[in-house]
Amino acid sequence: MKSQIVLIRHGITEGNVRHLYYGSTNVPLAPKGIDQLKAQRAEGIYPDGTGAQFYTTGMGRTLQTLELIYDDVPHETIKDLREIDFGDFEMKSYEELMAYEEYRDWITATNDTKAPPNGESIRDFRTRVIRGFEEVRRRHSVRTLELRHHEEDALSIVICHGGTISSIMNYVWPGVYDNMYGWLPDPGHGYKLQLIDDAITGYDRF
Repeated sequence: MKSQIVLIRHGITEGNVRHLYYGSTNVPLAPKGIDQLKAQRAEGIYPDGTGAQFYTTGMGRTLQTLELIYDDVPHETIKDLREIDFGDFEMKSYEELMAYEEYRDWITATNDTKAPPNGESIRDFRTRVIRGFEEVRRRHSVRTLELRHHEEDALSIVICHGGTISSIMNYVWPGVYDNMYGWLPDPGHGYKLQLIDDAITGYDRF
């Protein structure tokens, strides 16, 4: 039975505009991000959400994005799909941080286990995100079974974060890019994952 899991990155925030490290900070959408999401909704780039199961990470920027695209729909929260926690580097720019040796050590590390002070390593982040994604797949599978006798296709729509989506795509399709950030979608964009029964068989980028 065919179905879809859709991953949508939240809209542009002030953190994006100012080129800041932010993940655990609850940054709202910027006016530019709100306008862009409204325009993209009008263009029809997003799937029709009729009958969908909606998920956010509970962060304000994902809640705003959900409402701007799909209005005030019921949704569930999966905190494991939140963006990486940059710890002491949160809400600071590359230019601000370059003076600190601990930042230089972090960005030049050759492994994925180095974490910012009081933050999260890439390895721990990916482990958490994969756990959250497998929870989405589990709930999606249950929904697929519920709809099997109604001749309806299951649809799960996840509003989350750029690093989260990159990690998921790299997990499902490893080796396509040199690192996971090759999968990074623009704000307000993402991927439609195609499934047959429980197997992910392809994707469309939007």
